[in-house]
Amino acid sequence: MINTDYLKNLNKAQKEAVLHLDGPLLIVAGAGSGKTKVLTSRIANLIKNKKAFPNEILAVTFTNKAAKEMQNRVSKILNSSATGLPWLGTFHSICSKLLRKHASAANLNSNFTIVDTDDQIRLIKNICKSENIDIKKLSPRFILAIIDRWKNNGYYPNEVKINRKDVFEKTILPLYRIYQQKLTDLNSCDFGDLILHTVKILENYSDIKKIYSNNFKYILVDEYQDTNFIQSKWLNLLSEKNNNLCCVGDDDQSIYSWRGAEIKNFLEFDKVYKNTKIIRLEENYRSSKNILSVASNLISNNQKRVGKTLTTNMEKGDLVKLNCFKNGKDEAIGISDEIEKKLKKKFSYNNMAILVRAIFQTREFEERFLKIGMPYRIIGGTKFYERAEIKDCVAYLRLIHQEKDDLAFERIINNPKRSIGDSTLKTIHEYSKKNNLSLEKASIKMLEQNLIKPKAKVGLNFFLQALNKWRNDLLIKKISHIKLLQIVLDESGYSGMLKNKKDLDNENRLENIKELLSAMKEFDNLESFLEHVSLATSIDQEWDGEKINMMTMHASKGLEFDVVFLPGWEEGLFPHQKSIEEKGQNGLEEERRLAYVGITRAKKKAIISFSMNRFYQGDWIDSMASRFINELPEQNLEKNSFFDEEVEEVEDFDFNQDFEMEEETRSPGWIRYQKRIK
Repeated sequence: MINTDYLKNLNKAQKEAVLHLDGPLLIVAGAGSGKTKVLTSRIANLIKNKKAFPNEILAVTFTNKAAKEMQNRVSKILNSSATGLPWLGTFHSICSKLLRKHASAANLNSNFTIVDTDDQIRLIKNICKSENIDIKKLSPRFILAIIDRWKNNGYYPNEVKINRKDVFEKTILPLYRIYQQKLTDLNSCDFGDLILHTVKILENYSDIKKIYSNNFKYILVDEYQDTNFIQSKWLNLLSEKNNNLCCVGDDDQSIYSWRGAEIKNFLEFDKVYKNTKIIRLEENYRSSKNILSVASNLISNNQKRVGKTLTTNMEKGDLVKLNCFKNGKDEAIGISDEIEKKLKKKFSYNNMAILVRAIFQTREFEERFLKIGMPYRIIGGTKFYERAEIKDCVAYLRLIHQEKDDLAFERIINNPKRSIGDSTLKTIHEYSKKNNLSLEKASIKMLEQNLIKPKAKVGLNFFLQALNKWRNDLLIKKISHIKLLQIVLDESGYSGMLKNKKDLDNENRLENIKELLSAMKEFDNLESFLEHVSLATSIDQEWDGEKINMMTMHASKGLEFDVVFLPGWEEGLFPHQKSIEEKGQNGLEEERRLAYVGITRAKKKAIISFSMNRFYQGDWIDSMASRFINELPEQNLEKNSFFDEEVEEVEDFDFNQDFEMEEETRSPGWIRYQKRIK
């Protein structure tokens, strides 16, 4: 039985967005306006009213987490956990699915490997070495950034038009050609290729495009303001037949231009898609009136926006606090004291967050929290599947799955140590290149021809025999992928390597591997698990225990907290000088959008602060309050008494007395610290 209440719980604009089915639709969804509810209700409504079967709906998100939440909500509305949406997922996961079906059109086999950043860097390093490029002058990460930019703009190497103003592009283009050919030879692709290859296939093979454009009766896209050129192109090709493209987003939250997002996709949507219906979701269900007023007033200073007026039925709430400190250390002390006060008022650690513009700002907070024993987490730190021991395990499984995976071969050939040094690996590389063989095949041939040094020969022979045995375990004996990894860890000597050295780091590594084995249980086979690892997104986090949350404002998008601290609102830091220098007015507007995102993460309390001095890159720097502070509405702010004085006259500052109290008498955290050291 379908839950018919889903329409009753929608406001007028939300209901209109759900029920408007025909033609292109742009939903301008303000912060906290319930866009996820609208998207899921729209999908459920399409299925309920038989406008489309689940396999005829394409729903695209930016994260696996968002896709999972959307699936769960649709299932809940339809009262059926069995209502699967086979074409619900991220841009990368859906393109991967399409590409595997039509891999030959991109000169790939269907079991291609998706390489991650570390693999890309190693590959570029190898190419630079062979081409005599000094990586100290031209870093692999920079080279990959340029290649990624070309891919985001839809260019294969033979389609790139060099920007003469860019002194590096002439050098990088030949590297792009070699890199792309190497990926093809390895039967691999990077994340950029997943979408680029798919777009080129749709453009060049009309029969394939016809299949999918006919099939997808309705296309829905979340966070459309974050799309780049190639993603927008992909959507355009797939929506060509039915023209039922519904895009949801907020141009005021477009903050990812540095990774290729183009706000003009959002701003010019109605020009690209004729007869577009635009619906604005302007009722905010998250923030108090004061917080919303501050955010709205700030963002109104931007020129390039679709425009909307956010309202809320929430209580007026506390005024937004504006604090000034002598320096960054005092700012960290002041905020930790404020956190202590909030705890007394029954706010929890988990519902408080410190949002910074640049990651270096966390240092002083971390030092303060460690000193007083305040628990904290950094959101956006090293992710699970990026930990070295996890990447090692996955590399073993990748190579067992596909013998052409040279990047995995390189990572584990001497891990644990097998007396196979860099010189041996170099000779294998040279033989491989000369004879057009994978590194594994080249190693076998070189052993047969006695071209490997005696010491390395023993280790290499053991490794290759073990690989054959493990593949036999998987393919002939049909051992599960979970049991296979356990066997690999034992027989390779990897688990022994970690167990033999008793220290905290290795204990943690062993615990991480145990967690990996647990995670693998959620997948039916090795292929599906490896696919998941390749597509794992950056914002999936573990939220274990009560801790203060610290993250950049970029990482905070999509999250909400009762209390939000926004430190470091100083010129040069926020707005960031580099952003303004590189992008001018566009950069300034994006910085303002970032400020808007930061403020609107707060539900009940927002505290903005800046300091008069900041220790940056080894020097003390005199700071000036951010220009954004002057754009905040006075009537919604609680300023400390020092704001009656001129900001520039540091010596005459009348700092808030709370911040001038003796540390010993001020902080419960300080008391905890004193107890620990006595």
